[in-house]
Amino acid sequence: MKWMEFPREVLIGKNMLVKVPDVLNKLKISKKVLLVTGKNTLDVAGNRIKELVEENGGDCEICISEKASPEEVIKITEAGSAFEADCFLGVGSGRSIDLAKLSSKNCSVPFISIPTAASHDGIVSARASIHSEGKSESVEAQAPIAVIADTEIISKAPFRLLAAGCGDVISNYTSVLDWELASRHQNEPFSRSAAMMAYMSADMITNSANLIRPGLDSSARIAVKALVLSGAAMSVAGSSRPASGSEHMFSHALDRIAKKPALHGEQCAVGSIMMMYLHGGDWEKIRNALIQIGAPTSAVEMGIADDEIIEALLQAHTIRPERYTILGGGLTPSAAEKMAVVTKVITD
Repeated sequence: MKWMEFPREVLIGKNMLVKVPDVLNKLKISKKVLLVTGKNTLDVAGNRIKELVEENGGDCEICISEKASPEEVIKITEAGSAFEADCFLGVGSGRSIDLAKLSSKNCSVPFISIPTAASHDGIVSARASIHSEGKSESVEAQAPIAVIADTEIISKAPFRLLAAGCGDVISNYTSVLDWELASRHQNEPFSRSAAMMAYMSADMITNSANLIRPGLDSSARIAVKALVLSGAAMSVAGSSRPASGSEHMFSHALDRIAKKPALHGEQCAVGSIMMMYLHGGDWEKIRNALIQIGAPTSAVEMGIADDEIIEALLQAHTIRPERYTILGGGLTPSAAEKMAVVTKVITD
Protein backbone atom coordinates (compact mmCIF):
# COMPACT_ATOMS: atom_id res chain seq x y z
CA MET A 1 0.00 0.00 0.00
CA LYS A 2 1.26 3.46 -0.94
CA TRP A 3 0.53 6.37 1.38
CA MET A 4 0.00 9.84 -0.11
CA GLU A 5 2.13 12.49 1.57
CA PHE A 6 1.22 16.15 1.08
CA PRO A 7 2.35 19.39 2.72
CA ARG A 8 -0.21 20.66 5.22
CA GLU A 9 0.79 24.27 4.61
CA VAL A 10 1.99 25.83 1.34
CA LEU A 11 2.90 29.52 1.44
CA ILE A 12 4.02 31.22 -1.78
CA GLY A 13 4.60 34.96 -2.08
CA LYS A 14 6.68 37.96 -1.08
CA ASN A 15 8.18 38.25 2.41
CA MET A 16 7.14 34.73 3.37
CA LEU A 17 10.15 34.12 5.63
CA VAL A 18 8.43 36.06 8.40
CA LYS A 19 5.69 33.41 8.35
CA VAL A 20 8.05 30.64 9.53
CA PRO A 21 7.18 31.11 13.26
CA ASP A 22 3.45 31.14 12.46
CA VAL A 23 3.73 27.87 10.55
CA LEU A 24 5.77 26.27 13.33
CA ASN A 25 3.20 27.36 15.90
CA LYS A 26 0.29 26.11 13.81
CA LEU A 27 1.97 22.73 13.34
CA LYS A 28 2.95 22.64 17.03
CA ILE A 29 6.63 21.97 16.29
CA SER A 30 8.21 25.21 17.48
CA LYS A 31 10.45 24.02 20.32
CA LYS A 32 13.67 22.69 18.79
CA VAL A 33 14.49 23.28 15.14
CA LEU A 34 17.53 22.06 13.19
CA LEU A 35 18.14 24.34 10.22
CA VAL A 36 20.01 22.69 7.33
CA THR A 37 21.46 25.16 4.85
CA GLY A 38 24.52 25.92 2.71
CA LYS A 39 27.21 28.57 3.15
CA ASN A 40 25.65 30.92 0.60
CA THR A 41 22.02 30.41 1.61
CA LEU A 42 22.95 30.95 5.26
CA ASP A 43 23.32 34.65 4.49
CA VAL A 44 20.41 34.72 2.03
CA ALA A 45 17.84 33.26 4.42
CA GLY A 46 19.30 30.96 7.11
CA ASN A 47 20.41 33.57 9.64
CA ARG A 48 17.14 35.49 9.31
CA ILE A 49 15.08 32.34 9.89
CA LYS A 50 17.14 31.49 12.98
CA GLU A 51 16.42 34.98 14.39
CA LEU A 52 12.71 34.60 13.70
CA VAL A 53 12.53 31.17 15.37
CA GLU A 54 14.38 32.37 18.48
CA GLU A 55 12.31 35.55 18.71
CA ASN A 56 9.30 33.24 18.79
CA GLY A 57 10.74 31.42 21.82
CA GLY A 58 12.14 28.45 19.90
CA ASP A 59 15.63 26.98 19.89
CA CYS A 60 17.32 26.85 16.48
CA GLU A 61 20.61 25.19 15.65
CA ILE A 62 22.23 25.59 12.22
CA CYS A 63 23.90 22.75 10.35
CA ILE A 64 25.90 23.79 7.27
CA SER A 65 25.63 21.25 4.44
CA GLU A 66 28.52 20.73 2.06
CA LYS A 67 27.51 17.96 -0.34
CA ALA A 68 24.59 15.59 -0.81
CA SER A 69 26.44 12.42 0.20
CA PRO A 70 25.60 9.45 2.45
CA GLU A 71 28.26 10.70 4.90
CA GLU A 72 26.59 14.11 5.07
CA VAL A 73 23.22 12.46 5.74
CA ILE A 74 24.76 10.57 8.67
CA LYS A 75 26.36 13.77 10.00
CA ILE A 76 23.11 15.74 9.88
CA THR A 77 21.07 12.84 11.26
CA GLU A 78 23.43 12.59 14.22
CA ALA A 79 23.30 16.35 14.75
CA GLY A 80 19.50 16.28 14.78
CA SER A 81 19.43 13.33 17.16
CA ALA A 82 21.93 14.93 19.56
CA PHE A 83 19.99 18.21 19.49
CA GLU A 84 16.72 16.29 19.97
CA ALA A 85 15.18 18.31 17.16
CA ASP A 86 11.44 18.09 16.73
CA CYS A 87 11.61 19.55 13.21
CA PHE A 88 14.14 20.08 10.41
CA LEU A 89 14.16 23.11 8.12
CA GLY A 90 15.71 22.61 4.68
CA VAL A 91 16.79 26.04 3.44
CA GLY A 92 18.40 26.22 0.01
CA SER A 93 18.08 25.52 -3.70
CA GLY A 94 18.13 21.73 -3.55
CA ARG A 95 20.98 20.00 -1.72
CA SER A 96 20.06 21.26 1.75
CA ILE A 97 16.41 20.37 1.21
CA ASP A 98 17.31 16.84 0.09
CA LEU A 99 19.57 16.37 3.13
CA ALA A 100 16.92 17.74 5.48
CA LYS A 101 14.16 15.51 4.12
CA LEU A 102 16.27 12.35 4.42
CA SER A 103 17.88 13.16 7.78
CA SER A 104 14.55 14.19 9.30
CA LYS A 105 13.06 10.88 8.20
CA ASN A 106 15.96 9.08 9.90
CA CYS A 107 15.13 11.01 13.08
CA SER A 108 11.38 10.32 12.69
CA VAL A 109 10.47 14.03 12.77
CA PRO A 110 8.88 16.28 10.10
CA PHE A 111 10.69 18.78 7.94
CA ILE A 112 9.76 22.06 6.28
CA SER A 113 10.99 22.96 2.81
CA ILE A 114 12.14 26.58 2.39
CA PRO A 115 13.55 26.97 -1.13
CA THR A 116 15.77 29.92 -2.01
CA ALA A 117 15.64 29.01 -5.70
CA ALA A 118 13.15 27.10 -7.86
CA SER A 119 15.65 24.86 -9.65
CA HIS A 120 13.84 21.49 -9.56
CA ASP A 121 10.79 19.67 -8.17
CA GLY A 122 12.74 18.19 -5.25
CA ILE A 123 11.53 21.10 -3.11
CA VAL A 124 8.21 19.27 -2.67
CA SER A 125 8.81 15.61 -3.51
CA ALA A 126 9.33 12.75 -1.07
CA ARG A 127 12.55 11.67 -2.79
CA ALA A 128 16.10 12.88 -2.21
CA SER A 129 19.00 12.91 -4.65
CA ILE A 130 22.16 11.58 -2.99
CA HIS A 131 25.57 11.43 -4.70
CA SER A 132 28.07 8.67 -4.02
CA GLU A 133 31.12 7.49 -5.99
CA GLY A 134 30.28 9.75 -8.91
CA LYS A 135 26.72 8.46 -9.17
CA SER A 136 23.43 10.13 -8.33
CA GLU A 137 20.79 8.00 -6.61
CA SER A 138 17.15 8.87 -5.96
CA VAL A 139 16.34 7.77 -2.40
CA GLU A 140 12.93 7.47 -0.75
CA ALA A 141 12.65 10.07 2.03
CA GLN A 142 9.55 12.00 3.11
CA ALA A 143 7.48 14.89 1.79
CA PRO A 144 7.66 18.22 3.63
CA ILE A 145 4.99 18.97 6.19
CA ALA A 146 5.05 22.55 4.90
CA VAL A 147 6.53 24.56 2.03
CA ILE A 148 7.42 28.22 2.53
CA ALA A 149 8.53 29.87 -0.72
CA ASP A 150 9.53 33.52 -0.55
CA THR A 151 9.22 34.62 -4.17
CA GLU A 152 11.19 37.80 -3.54
CA ILE A 153 14.24 35.73 -2.55
CA ILE A 154 13.65 33.18 -5.35
CA SER A 155 13.35 35.92 -7.99
CA LYS A 156 16.75 37.30 -6.93
CA ALA A 157 18.49 33.95 -7.36
CA PRO A 158 20.37 33.40 -10.66
CA PHE A 159 17.75 33.14 -13.40
CA ARG A 160 19.45 30.04 -14.74
CA LEU A 161 18.20 28.15 -11.66
CA LEU A 162 14.59 29.16 -12.21
CA ALA A 163 14.81 28.33 -15.92
CA ALA A 164 16.18 24.89 -14.98
CA GLY A 165 13.25 24.35 -12.60
CA CYS A 166 10.87 25.18 -15.43
CA GLY A 167 12.70 22.68 -17.62
CA ASP A 168 12.36 19.98 -14.96
CA VAL A 169 8.59 20.51 -14.90
CA ILE A 170 8.26 20.62 -18.69
CA SER A 171 9.95 17.21 -18.87
CA ASN A 172 6.84 15.76 -17.18
CA TYR A 173 5.35 15.50 -20.67
CA THR A 174 7.62 12.60 -21.59
CA SER A 175 7.65 11.13 -18.06
CA VAL A 176 3.91 10.58 -18.28
CA LEU A 177 4.14 9.14 -21.81
CA ASP A 178 6.75 6.64 -20.57
CA TRP A 179 4.51 5.75 -17.63
CA GLU A 180 1.54 5.16 -19.93
CA LEU A 181 3.76 3.00 -22.13
CA ALA A 182 4.83 0.92 -19.13
CA SER A 183 1.18 0.52 -18.16
CA ARG A 184 0.30 -0.85 -21.60
CA HIS A 185 3.39 -3.01 -22.16
CA GLN A 186 4.22 -4.14 -18.61
CA ASN A 187 0.85 -3.76 -16.84
CA GLU A 188 2.48 -1.30 -14.45
CA PRO A 189 0.01 0.45 -12.10
CA PHE A 190 -1.01 3.80 -13.54
CA SER A 191 -2.79 6.74 -11.89
CA ARG A 192 -4.69 8.95 -14.32
CA SER A 193 -5.20 11.62 -11.66
CA ALA A 194 -1.44 11.77 -10.94
CA ALA A 195 -0.71 11.88 -14.67
CA MET A 196 -3.18 14.76 -15.15
CA MET A 197 -1.54 16.71 -12.32
CA ALA A 198 1.90 16.20 -13.90
CA TYR A 199 0.58 17.35 -17.28
CA MET A 200 -1.09 20.37 -15.68
CA SER A 201 2.17 21.44 -14.05
CA ALA A 202 3.97 21.19 -17.41
CA ASP A 203 1.15 23.13 -19.09
CA MET A 204 1.46 25.87 -16.44
CA ILE A 205 5.01 26.48 -17.60
CA THR A 206 4.58 26.11 -21.38
CA ASN A 207 1.44 28.29 -21.40
CA SER A 208 3.27 31.00 -19.45
CA ALA A 209 6.69 30.66 -21.11
CA ASN A 210 6.55 34.18 -22.55
CA LEU A 211 5.92 35.58 -19.04
CA ILE A 212 8.86 33.94 -17.31
CA ARG A 213 11.66 36.49 -17.11
CA PRO A 214 14.63 37.28 -14.83
CA GLY A 215 14.00 39.16 -11.61
CA LEU A 216 10.21 39.00 -11.69
CA ASP A 217 8.28 37.95 -8.59
CA SER A 218 5.44 36.78 -10.86
CA SER A 219 7.82 34.44 -12.71
CA ALA A 220 9.03 32.91 -9.45
CA ARG A 221 5.40 32.43 -8.38
CA ILE A 222 4.50 30.57 -11.60
CA ALA A 223 7.54 28.30 -11.32
CA VAL A 224 7.00 27.44 -7.65
CA LYS A 225 3.31 26.69 -8.15
CA ALA A 226 4.17 24.33 -11.02
CA LEU A 227 6.88 22.62 -8.94
CA VAL A 228 4.47 22.15 -6.03
CA LEU A 229 1.86 20.59 -8.33
CA SER A 230 4.49 18.30 -9.86
CA GLY A 231 5.56 17.18 -6.39
CA ALA A 232 1.93 16.54 -5.46
CA ALA A 233 1.56 14.35 -8.56
CA MET A 234 4.37 12.12 -7.28
CA SER A 235 2.66 11.89 -3.89
CA VAL A 236 -0.59 10.78 -5.53
CA ALA A 237 1.28 8.19 -7.61
CA GLY A 238 3.31 6.94 -4.66
CA SER A 239 6.42 7.09 -6.86
CA SER A 240 8.41 9.48 -9.03
CA ARG A 241 6.82 8.05 -12.20
CA PRO A 242 4.76 11.17 -13.15
CA ALA A 243 7.91 13.30 -13.18
CA SER A 244 10.77 10.95 -14.01
CA GLY A 245 11.11 8.90 -17.15
CA SER A 246 13.56 8.36 -20.00
CA GLU A 247 14.58 12.03 -19.98
CA HIS A 248 15.71 11.72 -16.35
CA MET A 249 17.60 8.53 -17.16
CA PHE A 250 19.39 10.47 -19.90
CA SER A 251 20.22 13.22 -17.41
CA HIS A 252 21.61 10.78 -14.83
CA ALA A 253 23.70 9.11 -17.55
CA LEU A 254 25.02 12.53 -18.56
CA ASP A 255 25.97 13.22 -14.93
CA ARG A 256 28.28 10.20 -15.10
CA ILE A 257 29.70 10.87 -18.55
CA ALA A 258 30.04 14.63 -19.03
CA LYS A 259 33.23 16.34 -17.93
CA LYS A 260 31.09 19.20 -16.62
CA PRO A 261 27.36 18.32 -16.42
CA ALA A 262 24.74 21.06 -16.73
CA LEU A 263 21.98 21.62 -14.18
CA HIS A 264 19.58 18.73 -13.56
CA GLY A 265 16.54 20.57 -14.94
CA GLU A 266 18.45 21.72 -18.02
CA GLN A 267 19.53 18.18 -18.87
CA CYS A 268 16.05 16.73 -18.26
CA ALA A 269 14.47 19.36 -20.50
CA VAL A 270 16.89 18.71 -23.37
CA GLY A 271 16.38 14.99 -22.82
CA SER A 272 12.63 15.53 -23.01
CA ILE A 273 12.95 17.16 -26.44
CA MET A 274 14.65 14.01 -27.76
CA MET A 275 12.40 11.54 -25.94
CA MET A 276 9.30 13.30 -27.28
CA TYR A 277 10.75 12.76 -30.77
CA LEU A 278 11.02 9.04 -29.96
CA HIS A 279 7.40 9.03 -28.80
CA GLY A 280 6.37 10.65 -32.08
CA GLY A 281 5.03 13.68 -30.24
CA ASP A 282 5.40 17.45 -30.61
CA TRP A 283 9.02 17.89 -29.55
CA GLU A 284 9.12 21.35 -31.11
CA LYS A 285 6.53 22.55 -28.58
CA ILE A 286 8.90 21.67 -25.75
CA ARG A 287 11.87 23.20 -27.53
CA ASN A 288 10.03 26.44 -28.33
CA ALA A 289 8.85 26.85 -24.73
CA LEU A 290 12.41 26.43 -23.47
CA ILE A 291 13.66 28.99 -26.01
CA GLN A 292 11.01 31.47 -24.84
CA ILE A 293 12.06 30.99 -21.23
CA GLY A 294 15.76 31.27 -22.07
CA ALA A 295 16.69 27.71 -21.10
CA PRO A 296 19.23 25.71 -23.13
CA THR A 297 18.00 23.41 -25.91
CA SER A 298 21.29 22.10 -27.25
CA ALA A 299 24.56 20.52 -26.21
CA VAL A 300 26.47 23.71 -27.03
CA GLU A 301 24.19 25.83 -24.85
CA MET A 302 24.64 23.38 -21.97
CA GLY A 303 28.42 23.37 -22.44
CA ILE A 304 28.44 19.64 -23.16
CA ALA A 305 30.23 17.90 -26.03
CA ASP A 306 28.17 16.24 -28.78
CA ASP A 307 29.85 12.87 -28.22
CA GLU A 308 28.90 13.01 -24.51
CA ILE A 309 25.25 13.51 -25.51
CA ILE A 310 25.38 10.45 -27.78
CA GLU A 311 27.09 8.31 -25.15
CA ALA A 312 24.51 9.34 -22.54
CA LEU A 313 21.71 8.36 -24.93
CA LEU A 314 23.33 4.96 -25.44
CA GLN A 315 23.71 4.36 -21.70
CA ALA A 316 20.44 5.92 -20.48
CA HIS A 317 18.44 2.67 -20.57
CA THR A 318 20.88 1.08 -18.07
CA ILE A 319 20.33 3.71 -15.36
CA ARG A 320 17.10 2.25 -14.01
CA PRO A 321 16.60 -0.99 -15.93
CA GLU A 322 13.53 -1.85 -13.85
CA ARG A 323 11.78 1.29 -15.11
CA TYR A 324 10.23 0.66 -18.54
CA THR A 325 10.43 3.63 -20.93
CA ILE A 326 10.46 4.45 -24.63
CA LEU A 327 14.18 3.59 -24.61
CA GLY A 328 13.35 -0.10 -24.19
CA GLY A 329 16.54 -2.16 -24.43
CA GLY A 330 18.55 0.77 -25.71
CA LEU A 331 19.31 2.74 -28.86
CA THR A 332 21.76 2.02 -31.66
CA PRO A 333 24.49 4.65 -32.20
CA SER A 334 22.97 5.67 -35.53
CA ALA A 335 19.48 6.07 -34.02
CA ALA A 336 20.85 8.12 -31.12
CA GLU A 337 22.77 10.41 -33.46
CA LYS A 338 19.81 10.85 -35.80
CA MET A 339 17.49 11.74 -32.91
CA ALA A 340 19.93 14.30 -31.50
CA VAL A 341 20.53 15.90 -34.90
CA VAL A 342 16.87 16.07 -35.95
CA THR A 343 15.90 17.72 -32.66
CA LYS A 344 18.83 20.16 -33.02
CA VAL A 345 20.41 19.05 -29.74
CA ILE A 346 23.68 18.45 -31.63
CA THR A 347 24.90 19.72 -34.97
CA ASP A 348 25.18 17.49 -38.02
